[in-house]
Amino acid sequence: MYEVRNVLDEWESVEAPPPPAVRSISLDPKKTALLLLDFLREVCTDEFRPRAAAALPKLKEFLERARKCDVVVVHTVTSQGAGSLEEFADALKPIKGERIYSAQIDKFYGTDLESYLRGCDVDTVIIAGTSPNGCVLFTMAGALLRGFRPVVPVDGMPANTTYQEQFVAWHIANAGGGFSKSGVLTRLDEILFL
Repeated sequence: MYEVRNVLDEWESVEAPPPPAVRSISLDPKKTALLLLDFLREVCTDEFRPRAAAALPKLKEFLERARKCDVVVVHTVTSQGAGSLEEFADALKPIKGERIYSAQIDKFYGTDLESYLRGCDVDTVIIAGTSPNGCVLFTMAGALLRGFRPVVPVDGMPANTTYQEQFVAWHIANAGGGFSKSGVLTRLDEILFL
């Protein structure tokens, strides 16, 4: 008979599964939004979150490409933030016309983000954020529940630890509830705008 134990009892014996597959995706820029979640000046530093600081150059390059293709760009701050330009990391600072939302972990909850994106005729959201096990995962769930197609680049979700990123990548690729069927796990350089 199998002995029932909790995960803490078995913690040391747990082996990481193989990495999930990522895939290239082509998107219509007129129907796509890029959600940049909580890339704040105080967070994206070598001292506080070095993985986020290291991700900025690649994210900046992707943001510039998205802007050239007229992709809708939305920025967020945490619910404690005011949404002022000074709060954002310089590499990903909002420009005129880009919306800023102050919200908790699901950036749809308690905001008009859904109606704004629908008004822009968006059906696909690229979700990048500094807290994959928080705002990325919960905003992805919020997007799925509202009928959007979420795309998550693994190199656009820098966390405090690689374990947090690993768990979220695995969860997106393997969880039920639409995550693995509707969500797309990719890399920034594998997202094409047609």
